[in-house]
Amino acid sequence: MDTPTDPQAKPKRTHIIKQRVDPDAAHAQAHGKTDAPLGTPDNPSNAIFTIPNVITFCRFVLVVLFLVFYINDRNRVLALTLYSIAAVTDFLDGSIARATQSVSWLGKIMDPVMDRVLLFTGVLGLMINGDLPIWVAVFVIGRDVYLALGALRLQKYRHRPIDVIYVGKVATALLMSGFCFLLVGWPMLPGLGLVDTDWLPGLGASAASLGIWLVYAGVVCSTIAAVIYTREGFFLKHERVAGRDVETVESNKRARAAARPKKGSDARAESMAAAESAVIAGTADAKVVTKMAARSAAKAKAAAASADAEADA
Repeated sequence: MDTPTDPQAKPKRTHIIKQRVDPDAAHAQAHGKTDAPLGTPDNPSNAIFTIPNVITFCRFVLVVLFLVFYINDRNRVLALTLYSIAAVTDFLDGSIARATQSVSWLGKIMDPVMDRVLLFTGVLGLMINGDLPIWVAVFVIGRDVYLALGALRLQKYRHRPIDVIYVGKVATALLMSGFCFLLVGWPMLPGLGLVDTDWLPGLGASAASLGIWLVYAGVVCSTIAAVIYTREGFFLKHERVAGRDVETVESNKRARAAARPKKGSDARAESMAAAESAVIAGTADAKVVTKMAARSAAKAKAAAASADAEADA
């Protein structure tokens, strides 16, 4: 017996996917509020067979060929060429899409997916051939898995994805460049002679490729980006629980500001402001009220002492 299907199910699923990729554009299209020309970043089309999408598909083919040639050690130069072309076209497809007004929803979905495929393929190929320490591969893949799980968890509190930050883009560029230099094995730099261990190439006495230093820099930037994304995620969760807006562009700006390291005085000021808001809203407990009263008394005492000192002078 055939199970009846909901004709609205597919459009609903499509809209949910679009919401997660670009909530502003999806909302504008769904409510007919977009003034941008079709095929621009603010108004993507539903086209599939566009030049940028064909380029993205070709990137996938190049990545597969790279893995085959590199792991089988058939032609390292050809493997590097394929990987480099796949990496360069990451910028090419987006530029062509914007220049020709052929930005599509499929392209918006597939482009970041292909970025991760390219990154993971480079990591796995280098690790299998022994050109990359295993801990780097575990870190790069583990970090992305951690962020993906965090993003899924955050979907419980908001539909808008967290904006990509600059240090995250720098991390990807450093890792990609480092992988390319590791693939070709040039230029070689003398080792620092600090730690003689195989899992930290470049720090021992042996020479190492410039690529490993770019990878190290990429790992550092990736760690910083992961910490910032985590802080933003927790901030947005707390904002949602507190009943505040977390779906607009402004909410991302608040999260970005909250993720920045603050001086002690700034942090105390924000804490006091939050406590005062809680008192006004009637949600603060007795401990918060007592702590605020103590701080106010201390401030008043300090102000009085300062006034007395000025009077004596």
